[in-house]
Amino acid sequence: MQPAGGAALHPQPTQGRGDAPPPGDPNHLGRGGGDRQNKTEHGERLPASKRIISGYGFWIFLLSDIIMFAAFFASYAVLVNETAGGPSGRDLFDLRNTGIETGCLLLSSFTCGLASIGLQARNNRWFYGAMAATFVLGAAFIGLEVREFWTMVADGNGPDRSAFLSAFFALVGLHGLHVSAGLLWLLTMMAQVWAKGYRADILRRVMCFSLFWHALDIVWVALFTVVYLMGVAP
Repeated sequence: MQPAGGAALHPQPTQGRGDAPPPGDPNHLGRGGGDRQNKTEHGERLPASKRIISGYGFWIFLLSDIIMFAAFFASYAVLVNETAGGPSGRDLFDLRNTGIETGCLLLSSFTCGLASIGLQARNNRWFYGAMAATFVLGAAFIGLEVREFWTMVADGNGPDRSAFLSAFFALVGLHGLHVSAGLLWLLTMMAQVWAKGYRADILRRVMCFSLFWHALDIVWVALFTVVYLMGVAP
């Protein structure tokens, strides 16, 4: 028996919980996503790739490094006026020398970017040439910084002279140690590309080095502003 109008008593078929997901929802993120089939699919998913794990871990390393630099910056800000009757930054800092240091380091960031382009293009001339230029500029930066430290210590203005100088040598020296470690890392990456070629894992390591080097440039810009520019300001 049918109701008036000839409509069937049976309900119209609808999409079941186990049917294919609607278009645009291949991962079962819409309704019905909690069925047994989805649970099985989610349970059998492979772990994250090594590329993702390495990238995530390296970003954690960079953030922890920035936190460490922030602590040294805070210490310097607290002790900057504790000169113990000795010279202040206005008496010691040579902006011409530190300006050249800054130029070398910022230019090395540019050549490091060129090396990344050469790496992606598998162009040996671009990659090795740009990496060599980055090393020379970074080494020049370290040389100028060592000369600055040597001159200050020779004049009796070492880290034991005052709390201000202790904080200065600690902060600037920490950055210099990072640049020195980066130069060793740079040489290692050049050797690995030469020995193993442009493999995926080697490319990932070089890109991590590039991020590290650019991060050091950002830290130096903050250091140059807070320590040197503000230190010589009247």
